[in-house]
Amino acid sequence: MPTPLERWIDEVSAITQPRNVHWCDGSDAEYRQLVGEMLQTGTLLELNQQEYPGCYLHRSDPNDVARTEHLTFVCTRAKVAAGPNNNWMAPAEAKEKVGALFKGAMKGRTMYVVPYVMGPVASPYAQVGVEITDSPYVAVSMRTMTRMGKPALERLGTSESFVKGLHSLGDLSPERRFILHFPEERTIWSIGSGYGGNALLGKKCHALRIASFAARQEGWLAEHMLILGIEEPNGRTTYIAAAFPSACGKTNLAMLVPPKTMPGYKVWTIGDDIAWLNVGPDGRLWAINPEAGFFGVAPGTNNKTNPNMMATIGQNSLFTNVALTPRGTPWWEGMSEPPAEALDWQGRPWTPQSGSKAAHPNSRFTTPARQCPSMSPEWESPGGVPISALFFGGRRASLVPLVFQGFDWPHGVFLGATMNSETTAAATAKVGVVRQDPMAMLPFCGYNMGDYFAHWLDMGSRVAKPPLVFRVNWFRQSPEGKFLWPGFGDNLRVLRWAIGRVHGQLDAEETPIGWVPRAADIDTGGIDVSPAVMQDLLRVDRAGWLEAAGGQRQFFEQFGDRLPRAMWEQQEALVRRLGIST
Repeated sequence: MPTPLERWIDEVSAITQPRNVHWCDGSDAEYRQLVGEMLQTGTLLELNQQEYPGCYLHRSDPNDVARTEHLTFVCTRAKVAAGPNNNWMAPAEAKEKVGALFKGAMKGRTMYVVPYVMGPVASPYAQVGVEITDSPYVAVSMRTMTRMGKPALERLGTSESFVKGLHSLGDLSPERRFILHFPEERTIWSIGSGYGGNALLGKKCHALRIASFAARQEGWLAEHMLILGIEEPNGRTTYIAAAFPSACGKTNLAMLVPPKTMPGYKVWTIGDDIAWLNVGPDGRLWAINPEAGFFGVAPGTNNKTNPNMMATIGQNSLFTNVALTPRGTPWWEGMSEPPAEALDWQGRPWTPQSGSKAAHPNSRFTTPARQCPSMSPEWESPGGVPISALFFGGRRASLVPLVFQGFDWPHGVFLGATMNSETTAAATAKVGVVRQDPMAMLPFCGYNMGDYFAHWLDMGSRVAKPPLVFRVNWFRQSPEGKFLWPGFGDNLRVLRWAIGRVHGQLDAEETPIGWVPRAADIDTGGIDVSPAVMQDLLRVDRAGWLEAAGGQRQFFEQFGDRLPRAMWEQQEALVRRLGIST
């Protein structure tokens, strides 16, 4: 008798009509075979194997280079369940409209059945998914990003409890491109795109949109967060999770290399993008990284900004939409000095005088996490790691101080709920526009964010000792547009203050927006940050925050009666505190 998975494969095959069906086992031999086939068809280009062993270049269609948020839908029975933060389509309409696009979509192509586990295979918090795709590029990328193949099938067995993901490249037309999520059915449909965020369905689609919906029902959190451990010279390691919008330094922070002026410190990477947080047996919040690889933004990544990532991507990596040097090596803006000539991300001749970017601003690399020099010995621990602090941060040139701490858990939730950031090239939208991005989850929350904030508030009562909550902003600038804080490895100086707060070892000053460090408690030894600049970095602009409070109110109003009263109370209390004269 066929298993639930086998029945579903047969149903999809009958609709999409592939030439043949390949069940992925995740083996090295299979990977080599798929790569070889893509080299023959030109889907992949081989890089210099002496300098970049096991590395290849993929060029995507020029109209398919980023997440398409306006074509991404949450399909719940009731529109209010999806909320104003999501595009909504009724499930029946979605299946009729997009289902028609899948009919015969895989004719002449191979259907790849990609079983995968999100999370360490032995973890009680891990989940099984299966992606059906006609893209070999997606299949090999999922092998890097998840625990793919045999381990997933063994964990699944004959169960019907798995996330169903159906993906086809279709004809890559933006007019026939849809990314649909059916959270009540734990199902994902994606057609018309081969870009990672739209096509690697285990990533944003499963691990955030579908998982966040399930997390609310089951009492945990699925978040757009890095996880890292900070080991102090005395051997104590403190684990934190941090949410930043895409391309705002999340991966760099996850792999931070301590500055030489802070000897004895070590930063351990658990994950750089997604965290699943559960209440552990001890009542604390514990986090696992559901992914097995990194899908990182290439531009700006170099040996100064992220030496650990540069060491990671030197082998067994897929590069997408970067430039190709005559030496057969990848290059992107910010990596090193520009080559005299290259082929740009579309394969066209390029020189520094071309007046265009050699690599696409959202060019990427997909690389195994196990290769990262800073990966923690605990990164695949089945129970995860205990989280002592949560950080929310965006890209703001002004207003938001370098760091401040929430007064308590409800205020911390408010800090996350009111976070905003300047947009980047990770999504198809204007760059540099300040937009609300609560918990860096606005594009990824699979349900109404009013209910999401309520769930966050409720989690505080589920945890015996909730983590402290902080806001950070590495991007504050002078009136002349110069960054005031050096960033990168020196961000550890800020994290050290927060750890001191976690362990009750450092004081802070109470301000209307939260607890702000005393300038003397942020170590600036060895960096070019004067006392005056430090004061500016920590300054609370009351008038600016009062103006921002108006935007917060406007953002909250769209959720109507789904917004918890506690969020309004926090907003009103902020306005009162700001209005009190000093």
